[in-house]
Amino acid sequence: MQTSVDYNNGYTMQMQEQQNNDYTIQDDEWDRDLLLDPAWEKQQRKTFTAWCNSHLRKAGTGIENIEEDFRNGLKLMLLLEVISGERLPKPDRGKMRFHKIANVNKALDYITSKGVKLVSIGAEEIVDGNIKMTLGMIWTIILRFAIQDISVEETSAKEGLLLWCQRKTAPYRNVNVQNFHVNWKDGLALCALIHRHRPDLIDYAKLNKDDPLGNLNLAFDVAEKYLDIPKMLDAEDIINSPKPDERAIMTYVSCFYHAFAGAEQAETAANRICTILGVNQENESLMEEYEKLASQLLEWIRRMTPWLENKSPETTMAAMRGKLEDFRDYRRQHKPPKVQEKCQLEINFNTLQTKLRISNRPAFMPSEGRMVSDITSAWTGLEQAEKGYEEWLLSEIRRLERLNHLAEKFQMKATSHQGWSVGKDSVLSQKDYESCSLTEVRALLRKHEAFESDLAAHQDRVEQIAAIAQELNELDYHAASSINERCQGICDQWDQLGTLTQKRRENLERTEKLLETIDQLFLEFSKRSAPFNNWMEGAMEDLQDMFIVHTVDEIQSLISAHDQFKATLPEADCERQAILSIYTEVQKIAQSYGISPNLTNPYSDITPTEIGLKWDKVKKLVPQRNSILQEELARQHTNERLRRQFAAQANIIGPWIQTRMEEIGRSSVDIGGSLEDQMSQLKQFEQVIINYKSNIDKLEGDHQHIQESLVFDNKHTNYTMEHIRVGWEQLLTTIARTINEIETQILTRDAKGISQQQMNEFRQSFTHFDRVLCPFVGMMIETSDSDTSEQVLASFKILAADKPFILLEELRRELPPEQAEYCISRMPLYNGPDGVPGALDYTAFSTALYGESDL
Repeated sequence: MQTSVDYNNGYTMQMQEQQNNDYTIQDDEWDRDLLLDPAWEKQQRKTFTAWCNSHLRKAGTGIENIEEDFRNGLKLMLLLEVISGERLPKPDRGKMRFHKIANVNKALDYITSKGVKLVSIGAEEIVDGNIKMTLGMIWTIILRFAIQDISVEETSAKEGLLLWCQRKTAPYRNVNVQNFHVNWKDGLALCALIHRHRPDLIDYAKLNKDDPLGNLNLAFDVAEKYLDIPKMLDAEDIINSPKPDERAIMTYVSCFYHAFAGAEQAETAANRICTILGVNQENESLMEEYEKLASQLLEWIRRMTPWLENKSPETTMAAMRGKLEDFRDYRRQHKPPKVQEKCQLEINFNTLQTKLRISNRPAFMPSEGRMVSDITSAWTGLEQAEKGYEEWLLSEIRRLERLNHLAEKFQMKATSHQGWSVGKDSVLSQKDYESCSLTEVRALLRKHEAFESDLAAHQDRVEQIAAIAQELNELDYHAASSINERCQGICDQWDQLGTLTQKRRENLERTEKLLETIDQLFLEFSKRSAPFNNWMEGAMEDLQDMFIVHTVDEIQSLISAHDQFKATLPEADCERQAILSIYTEVQKIAQSYGISPNLTNPYSDITPTEIGLKWDKVKKLVPQRNSILQEELARQHTNERLRRQFAAQANIIGPWIQTRMEEIGRSSVDIGGSLEDQMSQLKQFEQVIINYKSNIDKLEGDHQHIQESLVFDNKHTNYTMEHIRVGWEQLLTTIARTINEIETQILTRDAKGISQQQMNEFRQSFTHFDRVLCPFVGMMIETSDSDTSEQVLASFKILAADKPFILLEELRRELPPEQAEYCISRMPLYNGPDGVPGALDYTAFSTALYGESDL
């Protein structure tokens, strides 16, 4: 039979058939340029979408927008494969427009090959989302695959379906089916069809012709719940439309025809049920095991993630090192077993899905939150938290180290400054100049000038103290309050000293006008000794100053600065001798002119003895500082050796892991040998990887030494320990997955009895290997015989002697004990009016067995 369909306006179809079927003549009366009635278009959208989804769900998918979801041709080809049971040409997987057009053309060519001649329709219109063309094409598919083959009393297609509806509804009051539009508006015809075949579902006597909305919704709900016929129509749309869309009504009613047309007889019903139930029991066990393992792993991840995200800072270095040690224990002891559990969980999931495909069962969908993708996402979150926690630990250790260094430096400088300032306010507050001679007053003035020079020299030290305190506050030092308090006291005292100094100078200058004599030598001694003394104090502070370095270059820079300082010592010694010579000259003058040898310098408290002691201390501190710098240089050389040692191993292990990954990849696509040969080779790879674990452990040890030495960077390698760990975990996961994939192929081959040559031919057909299920395994499964829910239902019907229910004793008599008890424990009670005590509903059980509801 040849059918010609014209889609110029989306719905005008010219169908010339050899038998001149008149059920399409009404379409010839449409004007090609007129738009489809919006109400009819809305009904067809809903009906055709539901009809397509009723078939696409068998392939685990569906559509939401009929003009958009068929544009790339992929789901259109899948729909034709599902309803025809035949394989269409392989679709183009690109996303370009010409890929989409090619896929739609393949679907249209297939429709044409089934005796339907499409006129004035191109793939471009479907790809462009033309709703009229799309709905018209779907209607053609429905006619060809759902209506054309209906045959009742030598009538077929639309007439056959109409005659079938008339025969089935003839005995019912208020039902007169003469068409597929207005005769269905009150819902009684649909309720009559359901009651005729399943009187247990609807009480027809209670229906009211004046309640079309209730009748329609009742029919829709019962069909969807008990007959597995999706809701394709909207009751309000049918009632409010003067003439409901005929195509939508025909599509929906055809589903009832196919649902009630009868079931095939099966001579081996009992054996088929036993096999199906056995497979189902095994699969349920695997599903429960997966759920258990997934829950345990996710629970562990949920426990670990908050711990890794807890970044509460500690105030001491010891506490932070304790946290670092706990983190290392987690890395070494707690995480590796969970990595293995995650890998095993993925392997079990893949094995289960393969078995379900082999037994023609729906794919296993774990409970919400336990999908493999959920576990992978949770694991990724854990690793991100782990990485962030490690970086935070190292950053906190650096921060605390810096804080401790600054705090010690602050205390040292503050103590030195406070020691210098002790008693200065009392001296500045004295009025001793009121009873002094001119010489003594001048001596007091010069002494005050020396003090001002010393005060100016200490200004930089006070600023350093304030700057250190500010940095401690910015770094959130735990004892910042005490630091601030001490710093504030120093600043307040410094301001007071400035005020007192200025006031004393004013008083001395006022008194100086009355005095004329001055001791120049004491004044010169005071002026030269004060800066020199301050220089010595600064030198002693610098020689005792603490330092932190991380590289050899940094310590060598400090050594260079120390050498420069040592080079200035001869010049400083000359200055010291010159200062002491001034004091010697004073003694000579005193001796020459008979002045008391016990003269004191009125301008300065610095004595030659004090200068000598400080000079001796400076000379003593120089070699001590030199020794400390050399010890630090040796330590930095040791750290550099650790860096090079780690880099040498990491630069070998990193490429080794990459090479093993490439070898495994080449092995997975090599089809030259048998599956057993590939399995043997992969096992050898796995043993090599296991034997290599000692190198990873040694590298972990070197990495621990580096961290214990507080070495934070390594310019000799691009590999970090984190890179090596991630690569090693990926290598372990890859070899385990590859072995599991080969085992899956062997399982499929053995289950189907396929020879090695046939396996190679299948595998050569697929150059890209699916990491979840091998494509050629899926192809072999789809080409094998499979049981359906209708076949199982027919088998139970035979065992029940055509009754709509089955009894306990019938199950125990016909089935083995294990399968019989399995059915009894899961089969619901039969609620029909013709039921008897203990009757079981095998229809609901058969439907649920194939994934259409949960038991």
